[in-house]
Amino acid sequence: MAEFLASAYPWIKAVHIIAVISWMAGLLYLPRLFVNHVGLAPGSEASEMLKGMEERLLRIIMRPAFVVSLLLGLALLHTPGVIDWSSVWIWLKLAFVLGLVAMHGLMEVWRARFARNANQHSARFFRLMNEVPTLLMIGIILLVVAKPF
Repeated sequence: MAEFLASAYPWIKAVHIIAVISWMAGLLYLPRLFVNHVGLAPGSEASEMLKGMEERLLRIIMRPAFVVSLLLGLALLHTPGVIDWSSVWIWLKLAFVLGLVAMHGLMEVWRARFARNANQHSARFFRLMNEVPTLLMIGIILLVVAKPF
């Protein structure tokens, strides 16, 4: 298996990056849909349209991209010679990735609440939450590229 991972490394890494970009697009877009959804009357045409958009974004883009990102990320972690586990940067990066996973889970919960017309948050809340994946992404990229620790 180690030999396969080493020989396939460039392809695994490329598809991982593509999947992460797709996942991040959803993590950055879904809270913006929530911002627009907050002020709409439950059952209105616009509210129902946003419910459909939110559900499709999760089902068609975010969930598959999340799974591919995670599986290929795990493959990269197990590729011989790629990670120096004594370095601090990889542990920080993995903590930030867990933050993205948590944000994805929260967005699943928030979407389900909108679907039930039971949202409990303001547009300001979702604007703030929209920044969290951005900050985590910036941290991950800086750690992976610069490996400062």
